Amino acid sequence: MTLRPLRPVLLLLLLALGACSGGNAESKQPPRRPPVPVAVAPVERKTVPLLVLAIGTVEAYQVVQVRAQVGGELMRVHITEGRDVKKGDLLFTIDPRPYEAALANAQATLANHQGQVAQARAVLQRDTARVSQTRAALARDQAQAKNAEVSERRYADLLKRELISQEQYDQVRTTSDALAATVRSDEADVASAEETVRADAAAVRSAEEIVKADAALVDNARLQLGYTTIRSPIDGRTGSLQLNQGNVVRSGGNSDSTLLTINQVLPVYVSFTIPQQQLAQIKRYMAAAPLSVEAIASGEPKPERGTVTFIDNAVDQTTGTIRLKATFTNTDKRLWPGQFVNVSLTLAVENDALVIPAQALQTGSQGAFVFVVKPDQTVDTRRVAVNRTQGSETILTSGVEAGESVVTDGQPRLVQGAKVEIRTATGRTPGGAARGASDKPAAGNDKPAGGGKPASPGDTPASGADKPGGAKPPAANQKPAEKPAGTR
Repeated sequence: MTLRPLRPVLLLLLLALGACSGGNAESKQPPRRPPVPVAVAPVERKTVPLLVLAIGTVEAYQVVQVRAQVGGELMRVHITEGRDVKKGDLLFTIDPRPYEAALANAQATLANHQGQVAQARAVLQRDTARVSQTRAALARDQAQAKNAEVSERRYADLLKRELISQEQYDQVRTTSDALAATVRSDEADVASAEETVRADAAAVRSAEEIVKADAALVDNARLQLGYTTIRSPIDGRTGSLQLNQGNVVRSGGNSDSTLLTINQVLPVYVSFTIPQQQLAQIKRYMAAAPLSVEAIASGEPKPERGTVTFIDNAVDQTTGTIRLKATFTNTDKRLWPGQFVNVSLTLAVENDALVIPAQALQTGSQGAFVFVVKPDQTVDTRRVAVNRTQGSETILTSGVEAGESVVTDGQPRLVQGAKVEIRTATGRTPGGAARGASDKPAAGNDKPAGGGKPASPGDTPASGADKPGGAKPPAANQKPAEKPAGTR
């Protein structure tokens, strides 16, 4: 009977305890995690080249340092700096007057000696005619001497038979002896004339050699005079002038003057080095077909295309690399000597390759993986086999399929099964408004909830580590406590 007044108080206490227990049950439920904003890209199958990337240097196809071959005052400069010139264009003129005088002197000497040659030839002709005359006289006297000898023998026979007197015989014999002496004298004259002719011929040859030497001096003087006009030996582009009009040009020895440098830039070389380990592969592909090369300079909109034309004959032992050169037509003159360029050497082309953006690839304790966005807007962690990374693309051999979407931005906040919100190129989510600055995670906080790192295959997050405040999720067979009736 004494408990009846206490019933209302007990009932109020029970109601208060029920409300408290209901509040505790609600507080144990974890709050719902918002979707993680991410950027995605599709997995593609496409044709990709097998590239070797390097940094190269543009080199002129030909470099000519224009130097004077004769000295003198630089009378005139016919070009301006930095202009294109053609082979044979007039560049400089050096004072030609000293060389014109030297040429005139050499020509005068040549003419004098040519006159001497003509005179020596005339003497030779005269002495040759004299030889002919002495030979004719010899022949005549030989005939007379022979006739006198026959007469002497006949008169000797008559004398033996005493048909003539001794005086007659002596006269015939005297005549025969005189003619024989004349023949001997004629023979001496012929020999002397022939010797004179030989001497004249030698004099002619000597004079002709002098004339040849004089002609060479004339040619040299004319050549030196020609050197006073300097022309471009190649097609190319001129550099800075080293000497201006009015300066004295020196030539020869170590003091010769370089007037100008001309670089041929059509075509042009690009020189680059590769590791020696790739040499065998490059030689194998180069034996099958010419290797294509692309080179692009900083700030240029598109690359230039060329072909490998040179492999050095030795590996640089200090760096373990070998030098290659590619030739480019350079029609638009976008490659300039001395310029650094990015070089892409195409060895082969791989068809139907599985390609993802390079920024989608992640690395964990189990190796390389990517986050694949499933149709329910959750992510799946996939292990992948990487073939190679080439520029901004990674070529895979397995792990994903063409057409699937992989996360390319926002991976640090993702875990297996996390809900995602896909950002578009304009910063809007599908079906939603543009994301503002407040939607972006603060710097340094782009991490999975609870401070953990991105999950990789085989990684198990610590209990409660991915829940706000370290609260544990309810067990699978545990239901949230229901609110007491009448509570709000």
